Amino acid sequence: MLAIRLIAEPDQLDAVALPLRPGAAADASAAPVPTAVALPAEVADEAAALASMIRLTGRAGEAHRQLRPGAAPARLLLVGIGDGDEPGWRSAGAALARAGKDETHITVALPVGVSAEAVRGLVEGLLLASYRYRLGADAEAPALTGVDLAVAEPEAYQQALEVARTTATMTRLARDLTNTPSSVKNPQWFADQVAAAATDLPGLRLRVREPEELAAEGFGGILAVGGGSASGPRLVELDWQPAEASTHVVLVGKGITFDTGGISIKPVPAMKLMRKDMAGAAAVVAATLGAAALQLPVRITTLAPLAENMVSGAAFRPGDIIRHYGGLTSETTNSDAEGRLVLADALAYAVAELKPDLLVDLATLTGANAIALGTRTGALYSDNDQLADDVLAAVAEAGEAAWRMPLPTDYVEHLGSELADLHSAPTQGGGSVLAALYLREFTGELREKWLHIDMSAPSWCERDDAELTRGATGWGVRGLLRWLATLR
Repeated sequence: MLAIRLIAEPDQLDAVALPLRPGAAADASAAPVPTAVALPAEVADEAAALASMIRLTGRAGEAHRQLRPGAAPARLLLVGIGDGDEPGWRSAGAALARAGKDETHITVALPVGVSAEAVRGLVEGLLLASYRYRLGADAEAPALTGVDLAVAEPEAYQQALEVARTTATMTRLARDLTNTPSSVKNPQWFADQVAAAATDLPGLRLRVREPEELAAEGFGGILAVGGGSASGPRLVELDWQPAEASTHVVLVGKGITFDTGGISIKPVPAMKLMRKDMAGAAAVVAATLGAAALQLPVRITTLAPLAENMVSGAAFRPGDIIRHYGGLTSETTNSDAEGRLVLADALAYAVAELKPDLLVDLATLTGANAIALGTRTGALYSDNDQLADDVLAAVAEAGEAAWRMPLPTDYVEHLGSELADLHSAPTQGGGSVLAALYLREFTGELREKWLHIDMSAPSWCERDDAELTRGATGWGVRGLLRWLATLR
């Protein structure tokens, strides 16, 4: 990960990045922003001339690299910041990470009076856009290893830097967990990764339930989904409980480490990326680790039900009746609708045993999420207007996207079953909506304090885009950390 430091007196000026803002008139060229650090007088003039010559607009994320043989600095990077708000600086940081990938070090000359939010956005953009995941050596890895942020008063921005660094570190962890091939990643491996990460953070408590304990306590959904695999299921319970906390939040994340679809087997093209089907679990675990690292004054219990949905003689069948934690039963006619079964167990356990103030789950649950909202937006469901508004605001501030979807009462009748309490995968109506309504049945007395996000679509990116890189996005970590930071 890039080494980023705040500095008042730059000592490395071979490559300097200057921010550009849009011109005052609609057709005007971008203009350099006055910076807190003194640079040779000709640098600003040259930047202005270059911006006009090559018609830079100053829009957020625009970037240009200029060589200056025999001069100092030797390379000049012009980066657009748009309105100069946090999203604009986040885009600028991402563009700078890519435009400067052949540099080993860059000094960013920040504007006079730059806000802490802008610094946070810049650092997040730099750290997230420079992420790469590969097994083994990466011959094409960027050369860039260090960035200095030149400001008048470094100490004024130290907290913003630390928050941004922690947020990016945990988002990158979620990306690592999700990108890891399923030849390596199974439920026990995932639980081991959580244990290793939690070791470095005091105040966290971890419990991992293995198949025997799951059976003894009645986690029928997790056992059914994981029963077809040689790698048995697990339930990770990670608890952060600071002394000053007055609010208790339970986060639940779907953790299917690979999904064949089971007996209702997927076609090969749909199965190729099913290593990402635990992105919800990765997000809630990483957010909890981030909350502990930032010492957020809110109690968080995270539940990650982990299973591998495989085809074998022990796999659960379409038409089976599953008894979940707490006693509710599900008729499951599609073994490829497995995520809701493990989530149902975890939600019911949270309600019965943990009794939190708020209950939130994230899951790569349905392909219908992408059909309804495209590839960048999660589908958010809740009966609590205030909770929905708060989470939506935090997600937007973090640079992620979600849209609130309805929970229509006339769809509830589709959940009826002649054999069980519920039908887990009815075919009528919108798939993402029905999955959310099914999960709501397991929230009991916390129905009005529950929120669900179907984040199947935004959990993965097919190309580099701003701070996102191809592959797992770590969606949800940034939004959750923003939201959790507002709770007391």
